[in-house]
Amino acid sequence: MSNMNAMKTHSKAMHVAITNRTYKGKTYSSTLLRQTYREDGKVKHRTLANLSALPEDVVDIIRRALKGEAFISATDVLKITSSKSHGAVCAILSVIRKIGLDKMLGGDALWRSIVLGMMTARLVEPGSKRFTAAYWQQTTLGSLLSLPESISPNALYEAMDTLFARQSILEKKLAKKHLEEGALVLYDLSSSYLEGTHCPLAAFGYSRDKKRSKKQFTYGLMTNKDGCPVAVEVFPGNRTDAKTLEDQMTRLREKYGLRRVVLVGDRGMITKTRIIDLKNVGYDWITALRARDIQHLYEDGAFQLSLFDERDVAEIEHPDYEGERLVLNRNPLMTEERRRNRQDLLLATERNLEKIRVRVETGKLVTADKIGLAVGKVIDKHKMAKHFILEISDGTFQYRRDEARIEKESRLDGIYIVRTDVPHEEMSMDEVVKTYKGLQQVEQAFRNMKSLQLELRPVFHRLEDRVRAHVFLCMLAYYVQWHMVRSLRTLKEQDAETYGSFRLVMERLKSLQRNTVECAGKTFEQVTQPDAYQQKILDALGVVL
Repeated sequence: MSNMNAMKTHSKAMHVAITNRTYKGKTYSSTLLRQTYREDGKVKHRTLANLSALPEDVVDIIRRALKGEAFISATDVLKITSSKSHGAVCAILSVIRKIGLDKMLGGDALWRSIVLGMMTARLVEPGSKRFTAAYWQQTTLGSLLSLPESISPNALYEAMDTLFARQSILEKKLAKKHLEEGALVLYDLSSSYLEGTHCPLAAFGYSRDKKRSKKQFTYGLMTNKDGCPVAVEVFPGNRTDAKTLEDQMTRLREKYGLRRVVLVGDRGMITKTRIIDLKNVGYDWITALRARDIQHLYEDGAFQLSLFDERDVAEIEHPDYEGERLVLNRNPLMTEERRRNRQDLLLATERNLEKIRVRVETGKLVTADKIGLAVGKVIDKHKMAKHFILEISDGTFQYRRDEARIEKESRLDGIYIVRTDVPHEEMSMDEVVKTYKGLQQVEQAFRNMKSLQLELRPVFHRLEDRVRAHVFLCMLAYYVQWHMVRSLRTLKEQDAETYGSFRLVMERLKSLQRNTVECAGKTFEQVTQPDAYQQKILDALGVVL
């Protein structure tokens, strides 16, 4: 009985076989599903199916199944129990540790982790402190920084208060690292509007955000010659550019111990009064002349436009600027841009003036006072008053362009003059112009801090010190971004499609997840495999996930 059962089992045995046959000199291979059986004491094979058309991996599964292996669906065994964004926050924290900012912060471990967490979130997903505390739970920031599973927004506010208390110490460390005796220091001022009116810093002033109806605060950013941020200071919203420079001279000399620097500021920053102050403390400076001063020099015969026939840079001297160097520069691109902008503004002004003329003609505006008020709003809006000749009286309004004035101004389009007291032997005229252009790096920093990347504005804080802490936190986040962009510079030059922008870099890295997986009763973590673009970014930053 047992032998009969064995023979019966054997007769149902199946296997996968590969056969080869030659036909007209060519060898053909077939993959067959066969059954083995006995007949008259001989082992024979019966072909049940031709598997040649099936993919190799399917054939392999059939072969292994016939040998006794059991197979079940991967979805029944593998379960992803959680998935958190990992790539961007891991890259930022890696860079922070590489540049030593975590050690520079000092303080106790929990406070340092909270500050680093706020800084990282500001670069990846900026938002309110409440949003930031919730956002951490969606990323691996908590585990990477050993933060508590649940953290309240108040803990973030308290960390900001401590950060502001340590600002002076931290900026001194940054200055020591990035500034040295005789260094070039770039400084510029910007402003951001406040939501609400109760902050002591809130005041009306020159709004760079074009939010004239909102009160604002101003802040000055100091960087080294490469645009690396070193210090930031917050002022009331009505503080002028030149007035803030006094504080920066004190900071550089008394706090950072720098006896000699070259301070670079724009034409509204380094005024005649500030130049005297700079000379008194022994600091050199680089700035530029205002448009009216350039016009005066031209009319005085200090330079001719023929200077630019063969080159775009020239240097002159003038008795009004004794002991100083005046470096003239002509930018053809700026020339075209200014002429185009002027034409656009003239046309926009004319369109609005024509509407007023029609209103006067139809009797809707009658008195000279009301006509003048309406006209004043139009020409002030586009700053075109100097380019129009206006005739206003009761019931009459006429306007025309002042072509002579427009032609006179346009002759100097694209020409600017850099003013400095740095000696020839220390800086050539080309270097003087290049150094002044370096202020664009500070302007770029302002754009980054204000934009969607860091979202410094709008500001909702009411406490003065909280506003200062918020701005300082944004500066530190930009400090990290500056180092990351510097590392990505080669990638940007070689592969603009991969880089795109810093925002795109963050978006690409955010999709790299850390997944918690359960399999056969065991739990493990697995990070998403980077694609080609993501790997290039990680390699450029020197980051290993």
